[in-house]
Amino acid sequence: MIGKEEPKKSLFKLIADLPGYLTDLIRSEIELLKAELIAKVKHAGIGVGLILGGVVIALFAFAVLLAAAVLGIAVALPAWLAALIVGVALLLITTILVLVGVKQLKAGAPPVPSETIESVKQDVNAIKGIGKRD
Repeated sequence: MIGKEEPKKSLFKLIADLPGYLTDLIRSEIELLKAELIAKVKHAGIGVGLILGGVVIALFAFAVLLAAAVLGIAVALPAWLAALIVGVALLLITTILVLVGVKQLKAGAPPVPSETIESVKQDVNAIKGIGKRD
């Protein structure tokens, strides 16, 4: 109601309400964590699905281009030599891509729910009396 103030609580009432407040706080932090992780996983899943669809189409296109390369080189060289040249070039490219990919995987880290971690830090500081909770 407008203009009506809530009566002040006694110290004993505040202490008695503290476990309930902490339970509500923990529950809301868990809900925030779940919501944040679900949103990140959802976006990652959609992205992975789209990338896989593009990769499948690219594989078919790549097979056609490889056949064209073999046929083009076979005009000047024997067919077996043309296929060997294209195959070795593909193995070199594959090796480079795998090595760069492994390096990227080692450099990466799993996604961290940064908003939830920051919120929990603020809660701990507020409980300790160090800072304010927004």
